[in-house]
Amino acid sequence: MEGLRTFFAHAVVRRILFLLLVVLLLYSLRDMLNLLLLLFLVTFVMGRLQGFVVKKINRFFPISPVLVTVCLYVLLVSTLVFGMANYLPKIVSQIVDMINNINRFLTSSQNDEVVGKLVDALEKVDYQKYLGNAVEYIMKLGKWLEIILFVILLSFFYLLQRTKIVKFTEQFRESKIGWAYKEFHYFGGKFASSFGKVVEVQLLIAVFNTVLTMIGLWIMGFPYLVAITTMVFLLSLIPVAGVIISFIPIGIIGYQVGGFSLVLWAIVMILVIHSLETYFLNPRLYAHKTKLPMFYTFFILIFSQHFMGIWGLIIGIPIFMFLLDVLEVRESD
Repeated sequence: MEGLRTFFAHAVVRRILFLLLVVLLLYSLRDMLNLLLLLFLVTFVMGRLQGFVVKKINRFFPISPVLVTVCLYVLLVSTLVFGMANYLPKIVSQIVDMINNINRFLTSSQNDEVVGKLVDALEKVDYQKYLGNAVEYIMKLGKWLEIILFVILLSFFYLLQRTKIVKFTEQFRESKIGWAYKEFHYFGGKFASSFGKVVEVQLLIAVFNTVLTMIGLWIMGFPYLVAITTMVFLLSLIPVAGVIISFIPIGIIGYQVGGFSLVLWAIVMILVIHSLETYFLNPRLYAHKTKLPMFYTFFILIFSQHFMGIWGLIIGIPIFMFLLDVLEVRESD
């Protein structure tokens, strides 16, 4: 018995046991995964934004973090309401119309040698299933709006009372489950510094790619600009593979509108944007992060998509980076 107690008292054993308990808890709450992930992402990003704004304004005059938090959430809610009232119907309409148009084009143009080869390639990855899933997610918009509302409220209350919440949670340190609190504190810090920051970088890169792609497509006269912009932003959250996936509908629409010449111009535009991201943006954003080889990136994306679906494509790399941080894997010189 004493040997068993000594075994479980070991720090590494407790750490592994705690991780297993967290995995088990998350599995039991898998139906709430959308809510939990969005809650973390929104809270982390809004918290970082609040800290950034407070730091900048305090250079000129002191300001309450609570006031900044309220102003940021008022701005967030106002933007969402304005966007849903003015742009959401257009986005939904254009996405559905674009998907139907691509389907009709691929079905009716199979006598075209180029389109025929494209259809054969896409059928190997069951593109109909993915297009159907996209429409299905759009149809579940009401459920997503409900989740987003809960996420905004919960993250707002957390940031509003963050100091009190931290003080209250600290009381568990000296409790009978103090060991669990210490592990939670350790893994929570690692999670925020690795997973959270990698997701933050992905969001910045997604905004960068989306803005430049939108400008380029507008100059080239692409239709469905609102739908394509939304699609590019969401797919830009997927490292590396998102660029490839997003080019498929862009290439098909470009071929419909302007033939090979417009497709080539679209390829040039995407290569230029990707080069700017690779050589200008990434070195600054990933300055202190382990850079993954391409093989690891695709390998992780394949497995994370298999086990977690669409969410796996977005959070697979950040989770892997978190594990590297926990295991103290450092980039070699």
